[in-house]
Amino acid sequence: MCTDTLPAVRGKIVKQAELAPFTWFRVGGPADVLFLPEDEADLATFLKGIDPAVPVTPIGVGSNLLVRDGGLEGVVVRLGRNFAQVEARANNEIYAGAAALDAQVAKVAAQNGIAGLEFYRGVPGTIGGAIVMNAGCYGAETKDVLVEAYALNRAGERVTLSLAEMGYAYRHSDPQDLIYVGALYRGTADTVEAVTERMDAITARRETTQPIREKTGGSTFKNPEGHSAWKLVDEAGWRGKRFGGAKFSELHANFMINADNATAADLEGLGDTVRAEVKQKFGIDLHWEIKRIGRR
Repeated sequence: MCTDTLPAVRGKIVKQAELAPFTWFRVGGPADVLFLPEDEADLATFLKGIDPAVPVTPIGVGSNLLVRDGGLEGVVVRLGRNFAQVEARANNEIYAGAAALDAQVAKVAAQNGIAGLEFYRGVPGTIGGAIVMNAGCYGAETKDVLVEAYALNRAGERVTLSLAEMGYAYRHSDPQDLIYVGALYRGTADTVEAVTERMDAITARRETTQPIREKTGGSTFKNPEGHSAWKLVDEAGWRGKRFGGAKFSELHANFMINADNATAADLEGLGDTVRAEVKQKFGIDLHWEIKRIGRR
């Protein structure tokens, strides 16, 4: 694998690029290469020209991401403002670019009297990650409103995937080796006031129950069937307990926090230690919701 020869592009290429500033945890080593494409055509050119053996990893705003301390092999792609457009369309539809913030999509839907996307106000991150993870909260998920998703494959070809083709399950989608560039959603008609009121309620609930002003990564573990992950972490005795510079939040026991100059190893070690203790004490498997990538 070689990243010495890269395609000519209009966007920005940075070698040995620090990734910590791009993640909410503010930890992790550098990417071999960081590519910031100018637009979709630029991204397609890059993908067509790069050696297929070179790993290519897209990231958004890093809200649900832990980059390990050894950094990331290959190329990291981060989409910018030309992928962040949000547009209300006919038939209660919303188009959103993959770099659009989930909260912004909820806001535009509300302003246009489109109901069903209010939950995105409570989901940190961008639409690209939401598509991949079937992101959701408070009883609603991406699969409830998605019409189709748009992506580029490793050959730089644009593909359109229907809702059925996404193979959605809880925090899971089937397609691999794609870089999503946008999605089309469909809600239902409602008054601006009613949609805004529901969205504001989600905002208020999130602010009082989650450590949104900390260096966190959102929900750490998926909820096991029939259980709440935060209750298992709490009952195992890990609410607020330190592991190096990391801990689980006192406010919400399923949120890890970089409390004191934690390393990625601290955070991952904390998560794996808690998983082991929950398994030992309760016989229940906790599975990571946070995506962990890179060299240890």
